[in-house]
Amino acid sequence: MIRAIRACKTAAEERAVVRKECAAIRAAVSDNDQEYRHRNLAKLMFIHMLGYPTHFGQMECLKLIASAGFPEKRIGYLGLMLLLDERQEVLMLVTNSLKQDLNHSNQYIVGLALCALGNICSAEMARDLAPEVERLLQSRDPNIKKKAALCSIRIVRKVPDLAENFMSPAAALLKEKHHGVLIAGVQLCTDLCRASPEALVYLRKNCTEGSVRILKDISNSSYAPEYDISGITDPFLHIRVLKLMRMLGQGDVDASESINDILAQVATKIESNKNAGNAILYECVETIMGIEATSGLRVLAINILGRFLSNRDNNIRYVALNMLMKSVVVDSQAMQRHRSTILECVKDSDASIRKRALELVCLLVNDTNVKPLTKELIDYLEVSDEEFKGDLTEKICSVVVRFSSDKLWYIDQMLKILSEAGNHLKDEVWHYLIVVISNASDLQGYSVRALYKAFQKSSSQIGLVRVALWCIGEYGEMLVKGTGMLATEDPLTVTESDAVDVVEVALKSHSSDITIGAMSLITLLKLSSRFPTISERIRELIIQHKGNFELELQQRSIEFNSIMQKHKNIKSSLLERMPVLDELTYIGRKDGSSTDGLPVKPSKATLSGASLNLQNGVTKPPAPSMGDLLDLSSDDVPATKSSTNDFLQDLLGVDLGTPLPSGAAFAGGSDILMDLLSIGSPVQNDSSPLNGISTSVANSSAVGPLDGLSSLTSTSTSLSSEALAIDPLRGIDQITRSPPSTVPIVDLLDGLSNHVTVSGSEKPDFPSITAFESNSLNIMFSFTKLPGKLNVTHIKATFTNKSSNTYTDFIFQAAVPKFIQLHLDPASSSTIPPSGTGSIMQTLSVTNSQHGQKPLAMRIRMAYKVNNKDMLEQGQITSFPPGL
Repeated sequence: MIRAIRACKTAAEERAVVRKECAAIRAAVSDNDQEYRHRNLAKLMFIHMLGYPTHFGQMECLKLIASAGFPEKRIGYLGLMLLLDERQEVLMLVTNSLKQDLNHSNQYIVGLALCALGNICSAEMARDLAPEVERLLQSRDPNIKKKAALCSIRIVRKVPDLAENFMSPAAALLKEKHHGVLIAGVQLCTDLCRASPEALVYLRKNCTEGSVRILKDISNSSYAPEYDISGITDPFLHIRVLKLMRMLGQGDVDASESINDILAQVATKIESNKNAGNAILYECVETIMGIEATSGLRVLAINILGRFLSNRDNNIRYVALNMLMKSVVVDSQAMQRHRSTILECVKDSDASIRKRALELVCLLVNDTNVKPLTKELIDYLEVSDEEFKGDLTEKICSVVVRFSSDKLWYIDQMLKILSEAGNHLKDEVWHYLIVVISNASDLQGYSVRALYKAFQKSSSQIGLVRVALWCIGEYGEMLVKGTGMLATEDPLTVTESDAVDVVEVALKSHSSDITIGAMSLITLLKLSSRFPTISERIRELIIQHKGNFELELQQRSIEFNSIMQKHKNIKSSLLERMPVLDELTYIGRKDGSSTDGLPVKPSKATLSGASLNLQNGVTKPPAPSMGDLLDLSSDDVPATKSSTNDFLQDLLGVDLGTPLPSGAAFAGGSDILMDLLSIGSPVQNDSSPLNGISTSVANSSAVGPLDGLSSLTSTSTSLSSEALAIDPLRGIDQITRSPPSTVPIVDLLDGLSNHVTVSGSEKPDFPSITAFESNSLNIMFSFTKLPGKLNVTHIKATFTNKSSNTYTDFIFQAAVPKFIQLHLDPASSSTIPPSGTGSIMQTLSVTNSQHGQKPLAMRIRMAYKVNNKDMLEQGQITSFPPGL
């Protein structure tokens, strides 16, 4: 049959021969042919190996196993192991035959049964036949004992609960002289340690000395040609015993102490110029690192791995790097000696070794070696392969950010990375660099000059271009005036025209994408305010894109041109420098995403109690002695039930039972009150009982060069302060556009001026009130209504400073109930002159949906600075004139 199948020239011929043979075998099976049953099963095994179905012959295996002769049993067991597996239900029928054969007087038949059981044993068979196998472990025949040990390994793996039955026989096997029995016994002890904690304790007590003795005998034995490989005596038994020692010594000081000496002997005696010797050394190192070894022994193990790193075989080096990564937690100090060798592996031609070595280098970095290691990696970044630069850049950024205690060093390293691999940086990395620069006021001039010089050399690196554009837009006057020059800097002369040239190059570069184009336009707009002498040239650059194919750039060009021509009265406040970006808040916002290269630091709320970040980066000053009426996100004021009547009851129009004292948090009601200060939070749904707070910030109209224009393209004809305050790190992919066919073209800035006037159709029907008065600040409200719109009230707020100090960075905030809609326009200025010599004004528009049923109610808060010190005042207004 085999000759006929091999003579077939096509697959069709082979299938025909197999079909003919299978038909003949089926006929013999149906005729119960006993004479040729074993030959037919042998044919089926060959056909099965060719990939044809042979399930119809499975029962023939059982018949042959049940026969008396050894040749038939041998073919039957072979067919059982080949044609069936442990999932077949028919195996239940063979359990009784196996039990009889395990008790057979013929050792060869017992060996057949053990071999079959060790290959296809199921959990049920293991439980039924475990006593017979345990008995055979004590047989006098070494061949039977070896097969029984191997079969026991299968049983223990299938049913770990049976491990206690084999503990004592397994320990006795370590005293055997027969090599096969010994190596099988060592493996059985190892599996017992994995399967059962009780077995581990028992074997640790009874097998530690035995394993040490075995290893000593192997190491000191003379040449044995039967087990010698390349001059190394029995490496397989060496490795098995070392694995057992690792199981016995792990977490146990006494057991580890008893095997320390033999491990040191093996580590120093084995030759490392042979592959078999390297295998033993690697296993010895893994054992040393896995047990409670002495520090000297660990240093010896790491030195062995260091020698592996110098090997020319890539496989050995990769294995050594893997082992070093596991060992870095155990003894990182000893690994620092091999730092230069590991760095050389980063430059290896093999990609797998490069990546593994790079991961190891990052694990070795600490505060003392971060600067030399970073320098080495950045130097290699200049010459590394293009496909490796992405991984290398990511790891370097991670190291630099993690150990950047010095902001100047951090900025220098990031500029080098941007210059070499700016195209490979993730957005979060250069975003964070901008945040750091905005927080380092003494380094802003240095940063913009360094970026300017780097741009001249590497204008094709996208990350570098984006950071340079942002900094030139924010700190362009520092670049021109040479502000904040450090002692280590070389003098640099940059004119206003040179700064604009950089933006023009970025705008017209073939490698620029829509993000760079949008940032360039905003940078030009900002520079038009910084450099008024060349504003006409800047305007010409901007209007060149009014016909751009990219709708985003076209829209920016038209609107920015409108700002420069029609709205000069608000341009200076609109284009003020961005406020300091809160570093910890930015990290916390990014912490939810998987971001490499950003540090994980605790938020301010964690460090110094809950704090509220006001709009535009102004942080809340320390809470005054009275409770903060509007600080509803703070949980540092406990709720209480004993108090007089509170404004909260009037504000909500509901009975709260026992009202809360001023400044106390409403217990269990944070979801109701969160809307009062929903700064930066998602928009609340209609079921929320309160509106979000409306905020007006005088300098919140500062535009960042990274912004999307969606906040300037609303279909509403009014422009709130939130529409002007633009997140400096918002991506362009968040831009939303309205279809031109349905939305009329409206200049959203028309009518927006520094002084809000009331049209002649509006009449002041209500008396003015003093909304708030303290020793230092006075606020007057005057009211007007439009004819036919009784539910809409226009409020003109006048702020007067009665103190002798000038108030800067003035912010006015208000909170109203759900049934009232509030809209605030920007204030006329952010500075209030002292001693009542001048005032600033701000317009509020209030729509009362329940006019005539519920009166107006409002909470207000004012934040400002006096001599750079944050101040906060707040109050509540319930005495509005009737009819509002």
